[in-house]
Amino acid sequence: MLDTLRHVTTPELIELQLRPAGLLPRSLAWTIDLLIRMALLLCLIPLTSGLGRAGGGLWLLAYFLLDWFYPVFFEVWRQGATPGKKALGLMVVNDNGTPVGWGASLSRNLLRVADMLPMAYGCGLVTMLCHHEFRRLGDIVAGTLVVYREKPVALPALEKTAAIAPAEPLDRATQRALLAFAERAASLTPARQEELASLLPQLSQGSYGPQGAARLLGLASHLIGRRT
Repeated sequence: MLDTLRHVTTPELIELQLRPAGLLPRSLAWTIDLLIRMALLLCLIPLTSGLGRAGGGLWLLAYFLLDWFYPVFFEVWRQGATPGKKALGLMVVNDNGTPVGWGASLSRNLLRVADMLPMAYGCGLVTMLCHHEFRRLGDIVAGTLVVYREKPVALPALEKTAAIAPAEPLDRATQRALLAFAERAASLTPARQEELASLLPQLSQGSYGPQGAARLLGLASHLIGRRT
């Protein structure tokens, strides 16, 4: 089975898994956004029709802004997702997992002109089908990915412990083990905490007893974003 997951490591040494979206969900999201833009333009017709040539100019200006800057606005200001992408659970990110900015968003959307060649997004469709991460030309040049948005999960209620940054990236299994330990810590006796911490010597880094358990709690605090 083809593995399309992209593994990236954040500056905080946390491993992320990005799942690129394929042709079908991206096409459906694009169709939804197209219908929204068309509906907005149709709503403008009665508002501008009574203004003569000035009204026609305003309508063309609105068409230009919606066609080119509708996706840019949502990608930069609305967490990487146009209404169509949000409906399909998709979002645009940089290929290192960080939020997309003005430069990358403008680049990927301006290059839609190339993706549309020779007609009906032919070039973009071929590029997406041939690329292992389903990127079109705009994505390749801008260094962006369209990925599935992870469902938000409630952060575990952890003991107030000073965060400790890991010395090296932690894989997903280790992250889950740390968070599971931290969630249960309040219901465990100190002796049981120390016993479980001793099973992860690569994380406790030579610390045993209460110090080993405290170190694991500090690593878990780092994973959920605490810094102090």
